Amino acid sequence: MRIAIGSDHRGYPLKEQLIGMLRSKGHEVLDEGTCGSESVDYPDFAVLVAKKVSQGTAERGVLICGTGIGMAITANKFSGVRAAPCNDEVTAEISRRHNDLNVLCLSADMLSPRTVERMVEVWLTTPFEGGRHERRVEKIHQLEKELGRP
Repeated sequence: MRIAIGSDHRGYPLKEQLIGMLRSKGHEVLDEGTCGSESVDYPDFAVLVAKKVSQGTAERGVLICGTGIGMAITANKFSGVRAAPCNDEVTAEISRRHNDLNVLCLSADMLSPRTVERMVEVWLTTPFEGGRHERRVEKIHQLEKELGRP
């Protein structure tokens, strides 16, 4: 799977760890930055990842900041992106099964690196259930069209 990943300065160490983990599992990783612990603005990196997912050049995206909230707010501005912060394996699994989440937003401040690795693994391997959930995700797509987001 091709996965775009990005973080702000607070998420940088965790991003680097996840890149290694994802590559070791055979995924193609597009590192969208940041490239160090110097203070940066999280929207700049959320935009880079969300564009890749929205345009289809990445199948999924992972964003990391202090809480994951700011990244999710920014990423959800892009058509076709369904981004949310998840804080445990259960929310990571349900986000895929029920919402077909394609951008996982993570907290560098509130989650241990081991927990994050388990969450990402669950999120990557959990399929979308479809069924009644597909109808609901389609309503989100229709709303995007009504709002002028192709």
